[in-house]
Amino acid sequence: VQLQASGGGLVQAGGSLRLSCGGSGRTFSSYGMGWFRQVPGKEREFVAAIGRSDGRTYYTDSVKGRFTISRDNAKNTVYLQMNSLKPEDTAVYHCAIRIGGYYYFSETSYDYWGQGTLVTVSS
Repeated sequence: VQLQASGGGLVQAGGSLRLSCGGSGRTFSSYGMGWFRQVPGKEREFVAAIGRSDGRTYYTDSVKGRFTISRDNAKNTVYLQMNSLKPEDTAVYHCAIRIGGYYYFSETSYDYWGQGTLVTVSS
């Protein structure tokens, strides 16, 4: 399985970005998908997830109301729409596939990871 995240960049506070995660080797619609982020020197943290069967979405508290995770099964792609960005959202964002894991918020539940994409939010 190969995943590739894209769409990162430099944006001013209050701006928006849309991250994409495309891949091959698995049909995304059959699995849960998640986005995590990591700042150098800190642990990777959960951002958002979308369920494998019902498409239910989950978010960490700090992004609720600002970020939206979605997927396009026909394109085998998962998106993270990020609005009202804040400097504290600056991080490398990673997408991942959850095949057998149960806890959507735990990185140990995810089986495959893509290379991250850097998001920088200036104040």
